Amino acid sequence: MDKPKIAERLRSKDLLSIADLTTAEIELLLRTAKPFKDLFQRSVKKVPPLKGKTVLFLFYEPSTRTRTSFDIAAKRLSADVANFAISSSSVVKGESVLDTVKTLESMRADYIVVRHKNAGVPNLIARNTPISVVNAS
Repeated sequence: MDKPKIAERLRSKDLLSIADLTTAEIELLLRTAKPFKDLFQRSVKKVPPLKGKTVLFLFYEPSTRTRTSFDIAAKRLSADVANFAISSSSVVKGESVLDTVKTLESMRADYIVVRHKNAGVPNLIARNTPISVVNAS
């Protein structure tokens, strides 16, 4: 497969569900991901595509494999990562999801990776922020 062209992009700023993607977008993701397979064979497993970008992890439910997978992937792409600890945030005092997102916006994050027990929450966040949202559920 060829390297994707710069002009090829997903239609949305967010990645919420595979069902939302066209066949062409899925093929683009697969073509884009293919060169990264070799990354796992190298001694230095880091490349710069997300250098200077910030990825925030907003996990409202416990997760080991999913959180770790996203964390490692972001770091291997050279992103700065921040884990938002729900249990020690204002969420425990009743702060809403959207209020939390507004706080995160002020930190100028580029991506929010969200996992929530309620399926509609990533979509709600995506509709209410300019930050790109990735659904990790």
